Amino acid sequence: MTLGRLMNFIGAAVLASAFASAALADASSPVGKWRTFDPDTGAPKTVVEITEAGGSLTGTIVELLDNGETTCAKCDGARKNQPLVGMVILWDLTPKGSGWAGGTILRPANGKTANASIELTDGGSKLDVTGSRGIGSRTQTWERVE
Repeated sequence: MTLGRLMNFIGAAVLASAFASAALADASSPVGKWRTFDPDTGAPKTVVEITEAGGSLTGTIVELLDNGETTCAKCDGARKNQPLVGMVILWDLTPKGSGWAGGTILRPANGKTANASIELTDGGSKLDVTGSRGIGSRTQTWERVE
C-alpha cells in the first residue's frame, strides 16, 4: 500500500469514528426529532424537534402526521389559531437527575399547559414525556426519528 492510499484509509477511518461517536452522543441527549402519538388513540400525531440553547431544551412541532387540526384553535393568547407547524410546545427544561425537568408543555388539542419533565429510555430511542398539573400527571412515550 502506498503512503497516499494509507493516508486516505486513515482519514476515512477517523471520519467514520467521528460519525460513530456523534451518533453515540446523540443517544444520551434528547436533542433531535421525536414522533409523538395521540394520547387517546395511539396514532402518530406530530414530529417535534428538541433543541438546546443556553442549557435549556425547547421542543417545536416541525411536521404533522395526521389529518387533524392544523392550528391551535383551543389555545389562548398569542397561540390562538396559530399554525401548529412551527409552534413551540415544550420549553424551559433543564437537566435534573437522569432527565430534564422544570419546563412547561402545551397540549394543542385542548390548549392547556402543564409542568413538564422528560427522560430518555430504551437506550435513547424513546423519550418519556410527563405533564403534570396539581396532583395528576400523564406520561407519554415519544420515539426518536432517525
